[in-house]
Amino acid sequence: MRISGKNLKFMMDGLKLNAQKWTLDITDNTTVTKTNGVPDGYVEGDVEASGELELNTSNFNLLMKVAQRAGSFRGIQPFDAMGFGKTDRDELKVEMFGIKLKIASLIDADSNGGSALMHTIPFDVTDPDFVSINGVPYLARDETVDIIR
Repeated sequence: MRISGKNLKFMMDGLKLNAQKWTLDITDNTTVTKTNGVPDGYVEGDVEASGELELNTSNFNLLMKVAQRAGSFRGIQPFDAMGFGKTDRDELKVEMFGIKLKIASLIDADSNGGSALMHTIPFDVTDPDFVSINGVPYLARDETVDIIR
């Protein structure tokens, strides 16, 4: 059996959320250099990572308890999160550092029913430790060593 969305769990700062869907996108602006229009190497560019969680109301309410303890939703401080999936054949562990949450789609309701109410929570990666995939950091150590935290 292969890993699918059913096998992935999302952990944020010790809280397990069962997201209906979650994404993580990395933008790496490394680009090709050219001389006289001919490729002759590359330069490393800036990076960023962001994603989204789609939560049903039960899981959204768990997140809101965290917000209540923080005093507000925006008061939730950046935290580390992990997505993990394992089958008898494959394993995937994605760690994201310094996740800062926002709310995008608080309510998207259809009066016809037929599906559970979903809440979309976008997030940005804000920590220089950035993202690690199966224990391998995306960024090289020398890219983050002098960043003051």
